[in-house]
Amino acid sequence: MKKIKSLIVFDLDGTLANGDAVIDTEMADLLNKLLEISKVAVISGSDWPHFEKNLLSKLPEKQFLKNLIILPISGTKYYQYRSGWKKLYTEDITAEDKKKIIDELQKTIDKSGSKADKIWGDQIQDRGSQITFSALGKLAPIETKKEYDTDLQKREKIKTALDEALPGFSVQLKGFTSIDITKDGIDKAFGIYKLHQILDVKTRKMLFVGNTLFEGGNDYAAINTGVECIEIKNLDETKRVIETIIACLHMEHKKKHESI
Repeated sequence: MKKIKSLIVFDLDGTLANGDAVIDTEMADLLNKLLEISKVAVISGSDWPHFEKNLLSKLPEKQFLKNLIILPISGTKYYQYRSGWKKLYTEDITAEDKKKIIDELQKTIDKSGSKADKIWGDQIQDRGSQITFSALGKLAPIETKKEYDTDLQKREKIKTALDEALPGFSVQLKGFTSIDITKDGIDKAFGIYKLHQILDVKTRKMLFVGNTLFEGGNDYAAINTGVECIEIKNLDETKRVIETIIACLHMEHKKKHESI
């Protein structure tokens, strides 16, 4: 970190937690300590329930949650803690466009020849600003999900057809079995610009920490925003980064106190 930042922005999956797993005790403790002294935002392509289960359930220090901002679906939704979690805004897909997307999804799935033999729960989920297709259903066992599309060919076939049928929308493969459909331009850069607009924090005063900052990765868009970025390889590296940020912030606070 060249300069102390006003806002620390984290990717969620692969950075703070592994996939569908909740954050571990050490990560939760470090985040609580960071929230005592800094504003923090967490952004993901996942929806609000994923944050509730995998992140917020392990952050018991409610007095510090006022410093935490949650951005589901890459910032198309925005939550802050104000005597409970409040959704400040959502940029939903129109009802007309949702119908078009769902109709095209159903037609494409029927033609793809990739129908699953068994489904656990809903396959198509309306998440307001995103339509998600879960090939095995959203409640499928994780081990079954891992075995479904190991070479991505089943979903790539569906994605190719949807790319052609849905101009103006972004179709992305996510996780082991999912396809997410949003309006074009919905990515980590979108969320970062939302933070800039709402909090009036310049991007050069933000730090982004993510695990897929390489070209083609779903954190890569953050690089073009002017945010200083740190790429981590695993959760242990994230923990060491947070420890370093906390130490730097404490040092800066001490210098300011001594200069008074």
